[in-house]
Amino acid sequence: MARQRLRHVSVVGASAAGLSAARALRRRGFEGPITVFGAEPEAAYQRPALSKSFLTSAALQPDDIRLAATAEDVRVELGVRATGLDLASRRLRLSDGGRDRTHAVDGLVIATGAIPRTLPMRTPPGVHVLRTVADAIALRADLAHKPRVVIVGAGFVGSEVASSCRTLGLDVTLIEASAAPMEPVLGPEVGTALVGLHRDHGTLLRLRTQVAGFTGRDRVTGVRLADGEVVPADVVVVGVGARPATDWLLGSGLALRDGVLCGPDLAVADRIVAAGDVARWPHHHDGARVRLEHWDNAMRQGDTSAATLLAENGTPPAFTQTTMFWSDQYDCKLQLVGHPRPGDLVSVTEGDLTRRRCVVVYSRAGRMTAALLVNSPHRLRAYREAVTAATPVAGPRPSPDPALPNAF
Repeated sequence: MARQRLRHVSVVGASAAGLSAARALRRRGFEGPITVFGAEPEAAYQRPALSKSFLTSAALQPDDIRLAATAEDVRVELGVRATGLDLASRRLRLSDGGRDRTHAVDGLVIATGAIPRTLPMRTPPGVHVLRTVADAIALRADLAHKPRVVIVGAGFVGSEVASSCRTLGLDVTLIEASAAPMEPVLGPEVGTALVGLHRDHGTLLRLRTQVAGFTGRDRVTGVRLADGEVVPADVVVVGVGARPATDWLLGSGLALRDGVLCGPDLAVADRIVAAGDVARWPHHHDGARVRLEHWDNAMRQGDTSAATLLAENGTPPAFTQTTMFWSDQYDCKLQLVGHPRPGDLVSVTEGDLTRRRCVVVYSRAGRMTAALLVNSPHRLRAYREAVTAATPVAGPRPSPDPALPNAF
């Protein structure tokens, strides 16, 4: 049976995935009205810059990292937050500067992204998270006073902020609950090597360490550890991950589990799709559901979500693209292609861990699942193709001891 012809499209989320979907709808020939709602008052910007160049360049302003404008004839309403969705009546509930209203929905793209996780404790002034341009402006202002910085969480954001703060000549302590930075994502071999990267650049590491609270009333003065020790701090950055922004969809009838559950084509329900950090879909290699908080993934899923909405009579396209993530830390450019998972076999296929130029391959059941390129951007295309094809991987060749103090 033919699907109902799409008349107009609403996009909730005015960041990378949402704007990518709007542009793709126009590029693919959709001529009906498109309205994009964004909770932030700021026009969309390049979020990856917030923990990198925006922190270290005082002259850089929000307009310098703006995303390209949307396609023509796309209405963008900023400072408008979605608070609910009624599937039966197909109406969005919106909050616009304290004024509540509803908006009729025909096609809908859910692209509300993610919200930074916080610690369940009192947080005095001087404790920051980093997700929005407003967060980055506030943090940058605090860093201008040459503070002692403590970062809680050594994931991608925490590690990048540590690198940026060291670039500014600041004293930095990085606290991580795991045994090594980014170990949950990249595995113990790479995590152990990253310990050397941080230490070589003067960042103090406190590993396998839990945070119990903060000291200071009018202003943070330190981070209290689980054993009672207090690490002095003038500025604290909490980078302990993010959760999908789905609270507004509770009670909507949509399936929610660490994101909005989608089909392979990113479809959620009739004429409703999801894209970006909020989408959880079955990976085309093995069907395991994944959710990625990557810029490249958001941009590419925006395009697929638009194609799915417009597939009136044909078969909607499955999202099968291999995405990548990059992280600039000190003198290293890390580029992660694909999606490594716990239990993947890890092997160094080019270079070695004692030099800061190598390729680390992740595989499962003899097939490549991901590749980490360290200062090897010239190999990106080849490894993206290899991961996309799930290329067979031979047994790992011997690699140097990852515990060497100067590894990476």
